Amino acid sequence: MSVQYRVVVAKKDERIDGPDDADIVITVAVVDAAADDFDPTVAFMRGKLKAAGHTGQILDLLKSGEATAAITALAATV
Repeated sequence: MSVQYRVVVAKKDERIDGPDDADIVITVAVVDAAADDFDPTVAFMRGKLKAAGHTGQILDLLKSGEATAAITALAATV
């Protein structure tokens, strides 16, 4: 399973990590990703984090902690 993470800074300004043909694409605004209490599962349930792909795999990825690490690392590059 391949994953692409996208942290949106502004319109047409995104930080991207992962292949273009990824099985799962996760997109979140930098303002949400940079929050001290960022939890990707909560952000997904609140609609602040968008994800495309198989729902079961998405939820497993969000719970694993891998998504949190990748998203906060991308948000830190802004």
